[in-house]
Amino acid sequence: MAVGLMAEVIIAVDGPAGSGKSSVSKAAARELGFGYLDTGAGYRAFAIHKSNFPDLELAQLIQNFDYSISIDPDNELVMLSGVDVTAEIRTAAVSEAVSFVAKEQLVRNLQLQDARKRITDCPNRGIIVEGRDITTVVAPEAILKVLLTASPSVRLERRGLDKTEPAGNILKRDLSDGQIVDFITPGEGVSLLDTTEMDFQSSIAALVKMIRDVNK
Repeated sequence: MAVGLMAEVIIAVDGPAGSGKSSVSKAAARELGFGYLDTGAGYRAFAIHKSNFPDLELAQLIQNFDYSISIDPDNELVMLSGVDVTAEIRTAAVSEAVSFVAKEQLVRNLQLQDARKRITDCPNRGIIVEGRDITTVVAPEAILKVLLTASPSVRLERRGLDKTEPAGNILKRDLSDGQIVDFITPGEGVSLLDTTEMDFQSSIAALVKMIRDVNK
């Protein structure tokens, strides 16, 4: 069995829907030469998997879940049962369905194990891992834990600009996800990055600086 390489530098980025955590984290990883893992993609792929097999019990869905994701920030690729679902996981229908599967503890356990394995197997010197409850559950050993957020109005505006998800979905996901994990208030040892007054490039620069400051 191959021995995991484990990135030397693990950066964990959490935040609410529409905060920009995915796009900012990916761009920062690209600039630093790090790997990039979007753990939310796994939940989205599972939502598609569930819709493909509506009659299967949850345990069967988990057993048959064949999922892979690239950790190269320049090569976004999500595969489900050998099919490229990179674009499909970003559709409004999947965005609306993902909160329902994310409530299932068995699904959360599955995604937790998957994320930890991908971190362990990362060949890069560093990796930025982003998604919900990353800083507290998935990668508590990260040398930098960031809660990347923005005001609700700005998050709604950004989501409207990239047209990947109706604004109403963001409010629904905030309410639903807030019942599972507190992603608004930084926990102990978590640094806040509020991008409300920042544009995209400034947000990237701020995150890169935070990473470099703890990795001198």
